[in-house]
Amino acid sequence: MPHPPHTPDGAPPDPAETHRANLPLPPPEPVDPDLGPELAPGERPERQWPVLVAISLGGGLGAAIRYGAIVVWPTPAGAFPWTILAVNVAGCAAMGVLMALLTEGWPDAPRLARPFLGTGMLGGFTTFSAYALDVQTLYETGRHARALADLALSVVAALAGVTAGAWLTRRAVRRLGRAEEGPA
Repeated sequence: MPHPPHTPDGAPPDPAETHRANLPLPPPEPVDPDLGPELAPGERPERQWPVLVAISLGGGLGAAIRYGAIVVWPTPAGAFPWTILAVNVAGCAAMGVLMALLTEGWPDAPRLARPFLGTGMLGGFTTFSAYALDVQTLYETGRHARALADLALSVVAALAGVTAGAWLTRRAVRRLGRAEEGPA
């Protein structure tokens, strides 16, 4: 059943004011496969504890790896924050690879693979807060060009990383699938 058209205030749209009034809304997003559907009446939430533990362990591991990268490759005060940029881009590329593998190459992966590796490890490895702090610090110390470069480059490079990681992985998975099938 299509969703009825609506406006932000909930009133029906005026067809004379918009040509989009009769377009259906997109379908709702699918339920996160790691969490499953909402709890049934009377069902207890204990089944979520393994997911929470997997995310926590993965997050701790990812944050420790990020800290190691910062220790090995420190950024001097006022310099462009290459380490955080590299960490975030690498984490986004790895997320693209992971999601493509889990959806196309390894659909029967263990239930906790995505929460541990994706939400946990890669979520702990990447850092939006350090990126935002770096931009703010550069800007407030008068390094406006570096701040704006970091602001833009981080977003563009992270999106390129996740897109390239997913695209290359899907391509490799499909190529391997065709190779396993043999000549037609």
